Amino acid sequence: MRRHPVSIQTSRPTVLSVAESPPPSDTAAWLAKLNDAQREAVEYGADTPNAPPGALLVIAGAGSGKTNTLAHRVANLVVKGADPRRILLLTFSRRAALEMTRRVTRIAGAALGARAALAQGLTWSGTFHSVGARLLREYADLIGLAPSFTINDREDSADLMNLVRHELGLSAKERRFPAKGTCFAIYSRVVNTGASLGQVLDNAFPWCREWEADLRMLFAAYVDAKQKQSVLDYDDLLLYWSHMAAEPAIAADLSARFDHVLVDEYQDTNRLQASILLALKPDGRGLTVVGDDAQSIYSFRGATVRNILDFPAQFDPPARQVTLERNYRSTAPILAASNAVIELASERYTKNLWTDKASAQRPRLVTVADEADQARYIVEQVLEAREQGMKLKSQAVLFRAAHHSAALEIELTRRNIPFVKFGGLKFLDSVHVKDVLAVLRWAENPRDRVAGFRVVQLLPGVGPATAAKVLDEIVARAGGGNPVDTAASALAAFAAPARAQEDWHPFVKLMSSVYGRQTPWPAEFEMVRRWYEPHLERNHEDAAIRHADVLQMESIAGTYASRERFLTELTLDPPDATSDESGVPLIDEDYLILSTIHSAKGQEWRNVFVLNGVDGCIPSDLGTGSEDEVDEERRLLYVAMTRAKEDLHIVVPQRFYVHNQTHMGDRHVWASRTRFIPAHLMPLFDAYAWPRVPVPSAPTAAGLAAAAKAKVEIGAKLRKMWD
Repeated sequence: MRRHPVSIQTSRPTVLSVAESPPPSDTAAWLAKLNDAQREAVEYGADTPNAPPGALLVIAGAGSGKTNTLAHRVANLVVKGADPRRILLLTFSRRAALEMTRRVTRIAGAALGARAALAQGLTWSGTFHSVGARLLREYADLIGLAPSFTINDREDSADLMNLVRHELGLSAKERRFPAKGTCFAIYSRVVNTGASLGQVLDNAFPWCREWEADLRMLFAAYVDAKQKQSVLDYDDLLLYWSHMAAEPAIAADLSARFDHVLVDEYQDTNRLQASILLALKPDGRGLTVVGDDAQSIYSFRGATVRNILDFPAQFDPPARQVTLERNYRSTAPILAASNAVIELASERYTKNLWTDKASAQRPRLVTVADEADQARYIVEQVLEAREQGMKLKSQAVLFRAAHHSAALEIELTRRNIPFVKFGGLKFLDSVHVKDVLAVLRWAENPRDRVAGFRVVQLLPGVGPATAAKVLDEIVARAGGGNPVDTAASALAAFAAPARAQEDWHPFVKLMSSVYGRQTPWPAEFEMVRRWYEPHLERNHEDAAIRHADVLQMESIAGTYASRERFLTELTLDPPDATSDESGVPLIDEDYLILSTIHSAKGQEWRNVFVLNGVDGCIPSDLGTGSEDEVDEERRLLYVAMTRAKEDLHIVVPQRFYVHNQTHMGDRHVWASRTRFIPAHLMPLFDAYAWPRVPVPSAPTAAGLAAAAKAKVEIGAKLRKMWD
């Protein structure tokens, strides 16, 4: 087993203007709550913030206070004199960036007291994709982009891929060509991993191998269509940024903008993101990355654990390493079992999570007969915990794949237990939300064919053929110029179908206004919403619920300074939909959490159940093709186990009922305990079968005499029945 030695320790925006005030003489008070390892990470190189030292790698074990440590490091840099406008903080969600900024403001304010002038903020705090979008707009003219480019979400990108696929005649193949979602998934994997198309097909999509030549043609045409329409997809935000950073002149300018670059969840980065960081800080000076190789579970998105494993060796001298091992979340028995599971990984950073939270309760390894008993066991335990005062929201059921919870969902519904299942419909997947956003996106960029195609078909009597004619007319009128100047006139001159005549004039009036920005933002959104409402009523029976989403969007729009910022941020980090059927129950204040392990990362609950702790589920049958895949499956179990604060249940059904197996029909499949908990780890668990069968005590003489008498009396009664 390969080990990576580490330094083990034993024991809206806001600018913090501190230039006019010297740092406080004693910073111990506001750093006092940090443990030794956290403090080492926070203070590394902070005394010379304008001449930062080499790269820093913080290996942050589960529940070790990673976010708090990173926030204190940023705050400490500011307190010691770093210009917050020259700090780039990269996270994987907008919420994480906002939370980090809030903490930094609070911590630095506490350190500086009244001398802190909170005027502007960490102006470069955000996700990789949102920061990439900002930088691409700033450098657009230098890299051949239109500054007004729009960003397609994944569904819109797949729709554009499908349009190109159809235009190339690939959808008319005698043998069924891969669907649009599959095509886009292949394209995205190639972009994010840096692997060749052939390698991606061999490793992840072998059933599409015969289409390699056609897929290569499709992807080239897709790229061409995006460029003509001035649209980017999610992957382009990183791809363009990476290529931009590879240009020496631009790279030097980018690097000079930031004294410090800090990255959260570095184990979740892909090769593109790693290349961007190395281009920004090739010598590592001022670069800090925080993460945990044991929680790298997103290879299906292109993330690679190699980024964090190989990080120190990228620099000369190698990056400084600090390990956070003290866990503030789980009890000692849970950590002992979790440490033992991850200890068997083939390659990892050496660390051993510890805590001062003692407990006599070991994690439970519960064997049940089948999935039905698994569901009954979980419901029994959840309700028992609730009777003892633990809220449903403090309990979670985690599983490897979304369909694993089907039997449990039926049992929960039967027992009238409210629950929320994470991983359902997203805000931007809702039809009505996409309709309104399409109007705004088409106003921002009339070349955006996917948005325009959707908007025009909102009108009654307008189908795909008519919509295509409208879009072709706009392009023809624009020629090589800016279509914003001609789009409104093209719509006004178009001969609308008879059924659309009544709605065409209000539509042209709306688009003329938004194309010309005649109404200031965000009042412009209200105008679009009012135009859309009758179409919403006409097309959806549940219009009242969907209308709540549109009003939510309008409220969100009011927090952004421009249409462009609103569209960018909402596309990159959408909120939850109120009309999401898998969302929070509207009538229950308390509910059980059901979640895939991937969606549960970063969360914690007092009581955690892990479904289907058997080979074939954890690890998945599809995740055992290589040692790397098996290691990632092991990390999935580790992530699930370390979500638990007080109680952990790993449930092991002995058999599954499988439907429609080829050549074998419906049948029972016998399962074995997950290979990640081998026999020598069993003493770390409280292992038992459920339901527990009580062991009878030895009979007493008095008991036997009473039983004999009862038998005689019963026999007499039975005989009397027939007298």
